Amino acid sequence: MLFHLLHEQFGLNVVRYITFRTAAASLTALAISLLLGPWMIRRLREFQIGQVVRQDGPASHKSKSGTPTMGGLLILTAVFVPTLLWADLTNAFVWIAVLATAAFGVIGFVDDYLKVARRSHHGLFARYKMLAQIGVGLAVGAALLVLSDLDPAQYHTRLMIPFFKQWAPDLGWVYVLFAMFVLVSATNTVNLTDGLDGLAISTFAVSAATFTAFTYVTGHRGMAEYLLIPPSAIAGELTIFCGTLVGASLGFLWWNSHPADIFMGDVGSLALGGALGTVAVLIKQELLLPIVGGVFVMEGLSVILQVGSFKLRGKRIFKMAPLHHHFELIGWAEPKVITRFLILAIIFALLSLLTLKLR
Repeated sequence: MLFHLLHEQFGLNVVRYITFRTAAASLTALAISLLLGPWMIRRLREFQIGQVVRQDGPASHKSKSGTPTMGGLLILTAVFVPTLLWADLTNAFVWIAVLATAAFGVIGFVDDYLKVARRSHHGLFARYKMLAQIGVGLAVGAALLVLSDLDPAQYHTRLMIPFFKQWAPDLGWVYVLFAMFVLVSATNTVNLTDGLDGLAISTFAVSAATFTAFTYVTGHRGMAEYLLIPPSAIAGELTIFCGTLVGASLGFLWWNSHPADIFMGDVGSLALGGALGTVAVLIKQELLLPIVGGVFVMEGLSVILQVGSFKLRGKRIFKMAPLHHHFELIGWAEPKVITRFLILAIIFALLSLLTLKLR
C-alpha cells in the first residue's frame, strides 16, 4: 500500500529497494507489537481469555494458569499490517505467504477458542486439527504446482539438495504432497516448542532472521548465481514478509519473556510454523528448513520417540516430552532451558548459513 503510494504516486525511488522496505517493515512490526501489547493484554484479561495448564505438566507451571493467551493475534497483526503496507501487493509469493499464515492462524484460533470455552487444555480434536492443516498444506502445494506450469522461470517443482550442485530431481505433481508435509511438519513442531515463556518466539525469531537472509539472496540474481541458489526475481519480495516476522517476534518477546505477561497460543504457534514452512517451499530451501529450525526438529522428534517408545516397549525415553519439559524435570530452571535452546537455535542458524559456501 505505502510502497505503491510512495513509489507510483510520489516517485520516491528509495522505496524500490528491498533492503529499505524490509527495515521499514521490521520496525513497523516491532512498533505495533510494543504499542499494542499492553492493550491486548488488558482486553484478553477483560474477556477472561486465560491459559489452561495441562494437568500432567510440570508442577512449576501451575502458576501460569490464567495468564492471557491467544497473543498470536498480536503477532499476526504485527506481521500482516506492515506486509500490506510495505510489500509489492502484485507479487504472488507475498499473497501465498500471507494467506497460508492466516489459514494456519485460523486453525489455531479455533483450537484456542475451544480450550478457553471448555476451560480445558483439550481444544480441537487432533484428527480435525490435522485434517485442516493437511488441507491448507495441499492448497499451498497445488497453488505452487499451478504457478510452476504458468511460469516455470519463476517457480519449479525440482527439489534442491543441499551440498549437491547438479542433483535436483523434479517431483512433478508429487511436489504437492511434499509441500504439504513440509508445512504440516513446520507448523506442528513450532507448536510443540511453545511450552516455556519466550522459548518458541525467541527461537522462531532466529529462524525468521535466517530466512530473511535466504530470501534476499534468492531474489538477488548475482548473489544467487554465485552461491548456486536457484534465483527468483519474485522471491526477493518475501524478504519484507520475513522482516515483519522478525520484528513482530522481537516485539512479542518483550511481553512473552519470563515471567510471561501473555502467551501466543496455537493461533500464534501454528501460524508462525506455517509461515516458516511456506517461505521455505517458496524459495526452494525445503531441505534446509530442518537445519534452520533445528530446535523445532529436536522438540518434534522427542515427542515422536517418546510416544513410539512407550507404545512399543512400554517405557519412556524422556521424563516428559516435548524435550524442554525433560530438562525442566531434571533440574534446569526455566530461564536456563530457554537460554540454552536459544543458543542452539543460533548455532543451527549459523550452520544453515554455512551451507551457502558448501554447495
